[in-house]
Amino acid sequence: MDATRTIACLVYPDVMSLDVTGPMQAFASANVERQRQGLPACYELLLIGETAEPVATSAGLKLVADAPWSSIKPGGLDTLLVPGGAGVHRQKCNPPLLDWLRQAEPQVRRLGSVCSGALILAEAGLLDGRKATTHWADLAALGEYAAIEVQGDRLHTYDPADPQAAHLFSSAGVTAGIDLALALVEADLGRALALAVAQRLVMFLRRPGGQTQFSRLLSAPSGSVTRLAALLEWIPGHLGEDLSIEALAAQAHMTARTLCRLFSQETGMGPGQYIERIRLEAARNLLLDAQASIATVARLTGFGHPENLRRSFQKHLSVSPRDFYQRFG
Repeated sequence: MDATRTIACLVYPDVMSLDVTGPMQAFASANVERQRQGLPACYELLLIGETAEPVATSAGLKLVADAPWSSIKPGGLDTLLVPGGAGVHRQKCNPPLLDWLRQAEPQVRRLGSVCSGALILAEAGLLDGRKATTHWADLAALGEYAAIEVQGDRLHTYDPADPQAAHLFSSAGVTAGIDLALALVEADLGRALALAVAQRLVMFLRRPGGQTQFSRLLSAPSGSVTRLAALLEWIPGHLGEDLSIEALAAQAHMTARTLCRLFSQETGMGPGQYIERIRLEAARNLLLDAQASIATVARLTGFGHPENLRRSFQKHLSVSPRDFYQRFG
């Protein structure tokens, strides 16, 4: 890549500072790594706002826009990022900005959102008919846009092999914006350069875009849990024991058929699936706290063999227990 590419990021009052600075630092570090190799910088970074004045982020820190977005010709931009934050809701009610984004979309090579910035793109209608994600806490708000296929359990939707997903994409909360930026750097400059950037930032290269958002493995059961309440409280303390349907039914003093029906009604899943999720959550927490080896974690949480634990991690988290431990433990 010889030509310098301009990476622009929107700023506005109460934007989340890390949604802006995290991805932009990844691109800046790519420039540094290029220069270490005797190559020219490849990215020009630009902050754009309502006006070319300082704006206070949700953290109270101030960022200064280089230029008003209204004065920017989108055709001169390579990548445009829309971050999230507490100020998103006011920007959703900013018709001039939404119009500018609609005009910019077909002119820029890449347009993406970080965290709740997806709600701005959604309000502009740019995510209609597409797969999109956002911070887990904002998934319900994104789901209010019926034309969007919301994918909650992933870090970002960027895919360089898919022309649509390589042009318009979204990412999950906060640090997932850095994962997105690393994916963009890798697509532009190759894996070796992206790896060097990740190492410089002490990042895990690279969490796949399809990896689940770890903050939200289990959702609360829908409705009021009544007849299963005592059993659900008992299960976490007995994960290493026999938790077959027959054993659970005996513990709950009901038939296996009634147990399965109540699990489906009150938790939205069958007993086996629920037990696997609880065991996985317990294993995840043990690995996060570095309390035991992977083999011990597998035994304590009822998976038995580490291979069973590995398969469950890959199935639900798209990462191995060892990689999870190395990144988060």
